[in-house]
Amino acid sequence: MHGWLEGRLTDRREWAAGLATLRVEAAIEPFVPGQFTNLALELPGGIERRSYSMASPPGQPLEFLVTTVEEGRLTPALLALRPGDSVLVERKPQGFFTLGWVPEARELWLVATGTGLGPFLSILKSGAPWPRFERVILVHAARDPAHLAHRDELRELADRRAGQLQLVFAVTREAAPAGMLHGRVTTLLADGSLERAAGRSLDPEASHVMLCGNPAMIEEMTALLAARGLRRHRVRKPGHVTIEKYW
Repeated sequence: MHGWLEGRLTDRREWAAGLATLRVEAAIEPFVPGQFTNLALELPGGIERRSYSMASPPGQPLEFLVTTVEEGRLTPALLALRPGDSVLVERKPQGFFTLGWVPEARELWLVATGTGLGPFLSILKSGAPWPRFERVILVHAARDPAHLAHRDELRELADRRAGQLQLVFAVTREAAPAGMLHGRVTTLLADGSLERAAGRSLDPEASHVMLCGNPAMIEEMTALLAARGLRRHRVRKPGHVTIEKYW
């Protein structure tokens, strides 16, 4: 396939059934944190491909956060790979879900559901937010604590960036353990729980929000934020909300 490389899986970390971080060795072109590339496998019936954000910063081994997609053909095969197995990787990264397109703001909110965490991992690990924003609030919601991938790693980063990086975790199906919220991020925003947990208010004068994950969440969050005066960001009409839909 033109524009593709044969990569190799070098490591995998399974967080829960159907959810893993895959480390892949492939010499793709330089990328900007927040961008994505395509992974593909040759399966019976043809080649299957899908876009995945890099979950690692530039200069580090490529990582991708992968979850099983219902009725999908590629994700079960990707998650069945073992170290040493090959996977096709598109050479050229793509996408504009990067800090370079985010306007100036005092506070950056990164709101993710499920594997929407991937690009935020790349952005945070790159160190790019720290010179630009006084405070970064990462919100990650998943069905249960096991699906809050990279949680310990993020807590270590927050400890190192004390006072600048704040974490808010939420679960939707199980009772929330101590220190976590229970409920969908849209509900938590609507009832004020999200801002109370962050100790910050979403303010058009100070905040920029990046949303990544379930398209239904993004649509509802965008409407809720618009009601608060935070409008969708566009190049020709700067705003307060940048989005990246997953699937």
